[in-house]
Amino acid sequence: MGREASCQCNWAGTTGDVKALLETNEIILRGEIRRRIPLQKLADVKVQADRLCFSVNREPVQLFLGALVAESWAKKVKAPPRSLAQKLGITDKTVLRTIGNITDRALLSALDEAARISARDPDLIVACVDTPESLITILRDARKQLVQSIPIWVVYRKGPGHPINESIIRSHLRSSGMMDTKVAAVSAEWTALRFNLPKSN
Repeated sequence: MGREASCQCNWAGTTGDVKALLETNEIILRGEIRRRIPLQKLADVKVQADRLCFSVNREPVQLFLGALVAESWAKKVKAPPRSLAQKLGITDKTVLRTIGNITDRALLSALDEAARISARDPDLIVACVDTPESLITILRDARKQLVQSIPIWVVYRKGPGHPINESIIRSHLRSSGMMDTKVAAVSAEWTALRFNLPKSN
């Protein structure tokens, strides 16, 4: 979930009331001025009094967020993007189990950040699925670890026309008592959902 604020926006001399949403990779403006602005297109980001100021394609933009919110948003916008390994929660201390045929270069690079790949006592599971049948097989194979609340990232292809999609994955895992807790874009072709069994109190 990103941050959001209701504020005035001045875009190249045009002023309007907007709801501004600061998401992981973009700022979304809704209301009297409507835009989707990838963060990499923001230039000259700075805070002036109560405004977050930047330019997009040389057009000056001001969001009247208030001093504290403007500072907070500027810090987030200027921060370097998190790596895929960080998004997935993979560190040099993570014991990682992988299941399925993983071919995506970005994902393989992120998996290299783990301490080691092992099917024994993992901290995290990353599984690639391409059909409902492969999802069922993976969940059966990983069942002993999943019931111990070991999280699993289910990686699948983006977009329509594939045998498996977000709805199928969510429905199947939720029916097994697991909860989806995060989503991560893996690459242009792949995305991932994170699930785990809620821990007993």
